[in-house]
Amino acid sequence: MRKLLQGKKGFTLIEILLVVAAISILAGIVILAINPTKQLGETRNAQRRADVNTILNAVYQYSIDNGSIPASITNAQVEVCKTSASCVGLIDLSVLTLNEKYITSIPLDPTGSSTNGTGYKIQKSANNRVTVLAPSAEQGATISATR
Repeated sequence: MRKLLQGKKGFTLIEILLVVAAISILAGIVILAINPTKQLGETRNAQRRADVNTILNAVYQYSIDNGSIPASITNAQVEVCKTSASCVGLIDLSVLTLNEKYITSIPLDPTGSSTNGTGYKIQKSANNRVTVLAPSAEQGATISATR
């Protein structure tokens, strides 16, 4: 009996290779099913939707209190300026952050923005309807809100 057990002390090389191959295949399937790149893009798009609505709500609250939208908003789609940045060629919405009355700071796009811009654009229509856009939306999404 002792002689029979002496020859069987571990796994064979083929058994180990089969287990490693099976684990590799399963791991590959799980990674493809989860698709982390897509999940991260969807997360950033969700943040963009929240930011667009935050900016639009602050503009709306300002217009309720003051009778008109901020004067810096134009009919052209122009990027919003960061709070406390040089706003040449950008829309300055610092009236919204003054004393943190409507918003504490202008949100920034999750993937970054230009030097002084937030990554979000704003415009008004001829009827003073305001639209805020997130032009850097991923996966073909169009993110905008109008009020």
